[in-house]
Amino acid sequence: MNKFKVTLLVAGVLSALAGCSNTTNNNELKQSAVTTQATQNANQQLNTLVEQYFVESLQFSPLFATYIGYSQYDNQFIAPISEQNRATQQAFYKDYQQRLASINKQQLTGQALLSYEILERDLALTIEGFQFPSYLLPIDQMSGAHNDFAGLGSAQSAQPFETFQDYENFISRAQGFVTWLSSVQEAMRQGIEQGIVLPKALAEKLLPQFQAHIVTSAEQSLFYSPIKQLPANFSAEQKQQLTKQYSALIMEQLVPAYAKMSEFLATTYIPNSRETVGYSDLPNGKAWYEYQIKQNTTLSLSADEIHEIGLKEVSRILNEMKTVKETVGFKGDLSEFFTHLRDSDEFYFDTPEQLIAAYEAVKLKIDARVPKLFNIVPKADYIVKAVEDFRAESAAGASYQSPAPDGSRPGIFYINTFNLKAQPKFLLETLSIHEAAPGHHFQIALQQEVESLPEFRKFGGYTVFAEGWALYAESLGKELGLFTDPYMWYGRLSDEQLRAMRLVLDTGFHAKGWTRQQGIDYMLANSSMALSDVTAEVERYIAWPGQALSYKLGQFKIQELRDYCKQVLGDKFDIKEFHTQILIDGALPMPILEAKIKRWVEKQQ
Repeated sequence: MNKFKVTLLVAGVLSALAGCSNTTNNNELKQSAVTTQATQNANQQLNTLVEQYFVESLQFSPLFATYIGYSQYDNQFIAPISEQNRATQQAFYKDYQQRLASINKQQLTGQALLSYEILERDLALTIEGFQFPSYLLPIDQMSGAHNDFAGLGSAQSAQPFETFQDYENFISRAQGFVTWLSSVQEAMRQGIEQGIVLPKALAEKLLPQFQAHIVTSAEQSLFYSPIKQLPANFSAEQKQQLTKQYSALIMEQLVPAYAKMSEFLATTYIPNSRETVGYSDLPNGKAWYEYQIKQNTTLSLSADEIHEIGLKEVSRILNEMKTVKETVGFKGDLSEFFTHLRDSDEFYFDTPEQLIAAYEAVKLKIDARVPKLFNIVPKADYIVKAVEDFRAESAAGASYQSPAPDGSRPGIFYINTFNLKAQPKFLLETLSIHEAAPGHHFQIALQQEVESLPEFRKFGGYTVFAEGWALYAESLGKELGLFTDPYMWYGRLSDEQLRAMRLVLDTGFHAKGWTRQQGIDYMLANSSMALSDVTAEVERYIAWPGQALSYKLGQFKIQELRDYCKQVLGDKFDIKEFHTQILIDGALPMPILEAKIKRWVEKQQ
């Protein structure tokens, strides 16, 4: 109900009772009107503040702005790394923290209250993070604006190449990239001086990512792709001008920038990178890792607690894998079964095309069964696509990219076809559930489509919520009528085992002094994963401390909430409505999600 309607309603009630001699009732009604007005004012204050916050915060994330359709940032790149720019950001967040505190939280209701709680937590955590020198580790083999930039410039991502201005915008963005990349090199040089550098194994993986863009002619460059698909409605003069501009951009600015960075990595950074892998080996590394745990999981758990949870889960899942081994009649031990699954050609596809086609077929099967457990589905569809060649070697086995908010681009379920032996057939169902429906695609696309959510929540998120939901979604497979083949069920266990091992390895690397090889050996001993996949996973956990903890811990919390709801509501429990309640308000920190679900349960009783 909007403010105008509520005001009319209160005025009508007061008018109808104007002749009543009961002044107590009149006073109560007047007080109620005052309270209602105060709530409306507070809610409006909050909604205005969060919208301003989101729009103004995009200045620090212009690439993100492009991904979500804010085209006014299409010509900008991330600001260079500098002390002044860090101070500007910190001042921005502190200012909004003070402005938020000026709003009376006690007068907030509904979505406004949730937004307050979320932003209050986010701002405090962001400001806390400024004490750690993450700017000295600005890129790694898994992530960084250098890879985002290449994707945008390929004309296969969110950067638009439809109008003449679109093409001009990318030239400006590319010039900003060159400036940013120079600041990255300087920050990494400072990191060498302060002993805050990437482990050598990760630094070495960076080098080919930059060398790939050193070409001898513009036509060989990934960044020439937009020229190869110039719109037919461009005039001959426009086409000639853009071809000349892009050729010059590539050969005179981009190639020299990539060459300079490659030389720096090869001659300076890699020789000075470290042999150790954990954050605990960095200055103030223990506190830094504890912050990463809190940031990624939103939970108050220590590294030791998480490590023990992981060890128990790995053991439990191994026992379930033994049951599958016996079900399919394999005569050897579990280690031999793992080898059989790794090495037997029957479990793998012969071509990338077969792999993609198989996932497209699974998509149709799952889409038909989702209504059994859900009463809401996203309007946006998703497609299955191979990971681009330029990033395939270092990319994860699968990933998801959200659809364009305006519906102009579907979601993308990326499958890495770089090594077919890292993509077994028995993972088809569980990986599709996780990355697409009803996993990431459902959660992220729905979040973008909920009209009542403020923008900072619609396009924000929490790893523990997103990945926890996707892993929880995998657990719904049997309820959806999937996993009827024992090998497909093994695929589910294999995926769950991967997430359980992450609890052990992430904490092992960053809190317990584990080596890279120790992590590889542990994963090979407890799974049937290919060595190439294991290596990429291990190096991912080393690069992203705390991120890999979110999957299992998030799943545990969502399953815990489902069990709570079933226990309290009994016959009133509706699984479809439970899923709606989990998803309908977008991603939430786990403590806020738990409080929200328990309030919902109270209303059902």
